[in-house]
Amino acid sequence: MKNLDLIEDIRPVSDFRANTAECIGRVTESRRPLVLTQHGRSAVVVLDVNEYQALIERVALLEDLAASEADVREGRTIPHAKAKRELLESIG
Repeated sequence: MKNLDLIEDIRPVSDFRANTAECIGRVTESRRPLVLTQHGRSAVVVLDVNEYQALIERVALLEDLAASEADVREGRTIPHAKAKRELLESIG
């Protein structure tokens, strides 16, 4: 995901309401998030669906890596050779 442009990518909700198609087109084309404000404060972020999907996949991968690191720290691992042997024995 591209970095937020602090000049172009922060808009009030009223601007989004009045120019929805244009705002969505800009998000889709630029691949940058759009921050919508309400009463002068950040309220929501609009993301391109492909960027959102990629973000979700990255988070899932990071969670898997963190769980794997915890397994290593806690000693919940087995050597590769043993895992391979057990797998081969289980399939044939």
